[in-house]
Amino acid sequence: MKRLKIRPEVVPAVLLVLAFVAGAMESKYFLDFRYLLDSSTLYVETGLLALGMTFVIVSGNIDLSVASMTVLVACVTARLMESGWSVPSSCGIGIGLGIVLGAINGVLIAKVKLPSFVVTLATMAVYRGIAQVLLGANSAKVTASFVGLDMQHLPGHVPVPLVIFLIVAVVLGLILHRTLFGRWVFAIGTNEVASFYSGIPAATSGLMAAFAALLMDSRLGVARFDHGQGLELDAITAVLLGGASIFGGRGSILGTVLALFLIAVLRIGMGVANVKAEYQLAVIGTLLVVAVLSGNLVSRLSSERRA
Repeated sequence: MKRLKIRPEVVPAVLLVLAFVAGAMESKYFLDFRYLLDSSTLYVETGLLALGMTFVIVSGNIDLSVASMTVLVACVTARLMESGWSVPSSCGIGIGLGIVLGAINGVLIAKVKLPSFVVTLATMAVYRGIAQVLLGANSAKVTASFVGLDMQHLPGHVPVPLVIFLIVAVVLGLILHRTLFGRWVFAIGTNEVASFYSGIPAATSGLMAAFAALLMDSRLGVARFDHGQGLELDAITAVLLGGASIFGGRGSILGTVLALFLIAVLRIGMGVANVKAEYQLAVIGTLLVVAVLSGNLVSRLSSERRA
C-alpha cells in the first residue's frame, strides 16, 4: 500500500474518480453508459498521439509536430483514396509516411543534435504547410467504405476505436515498461550510449500520428489541412497529467491513459452541464498545474522514501 500511494498514476486516478462523481452529481444524463462510450471516440485520436508522446517525453524530448503529422498523413491518405487507390494501399502508405515523418524528426534530434523543441516547432509548420500545398483550401474525400469506423461497436456497445486505443496502449505499455528498449527510453538524455536510440521515440510518435490520421479520416469522411488544430497540446497535457516529467526519466502509459480518461470525463461532464468552452479550457489548464505540482510532490516523497 505504501508503494501504491507514492506512484505518479495515483494522482490522475483519484482525480478521475472525483471527476466522475462530480459529473454524476451535476447531471443525471452523465450516467448514460452508452453516451459515455460513444463520446469516448472523440478522444481516441488525441489518446493515440498521447501514447506516442509518452515515449518522447519520457526520453526527455518534446514533439510539437504530432498534430501536423496527423493532418499530413490524413490528407495524403484521403487524396490517394480519392484518386482511386484501394483502402489497404492508401492506409499502408499513410502509416509508412507517418513513420518517415517521425524518423525525420528523430534524425535531426539524435544525429544532428538539434533540440527537439526547435526541430518539432519547425516541422510543425513544415508538415502542415505541405498538407496545405497538397489540398489548398479544398478537402479530399475518403472512400465511403472506410468512413464510419467510430460508429462500429462490439458487444456491449463498446466502440471499435476505443478498443483499438486500449490494445495499442497495452502493447506500448509492455514495450515501455517490460523491455530493454523501454529502459533505454528512460535512460536517454542521461546516458550517451542510450542517446543513440533517441530517434526511435520520435518514429514511434510518427506511427501513432499515422494511426490517429486514419481514424480521423474514417470519423470525418474528409481531410483538410486545417483539421486537428491544437491536438499536440492536448496530447502533451494528457502525458503530463499522467505523471510524466517534462524533463524526462519519469512517466507511464497507464498514467497517460488515466489522464486521457480524466480529460474526457471532465469535458463530457461540463458539456452535459452546458459549461462554456472557455471555462472548460480554464478548468483543464488549472487541473494540469495542480496535477504537475502533485506529481512533483509524489516524486519527491518517493525519492525521500527510497533514500
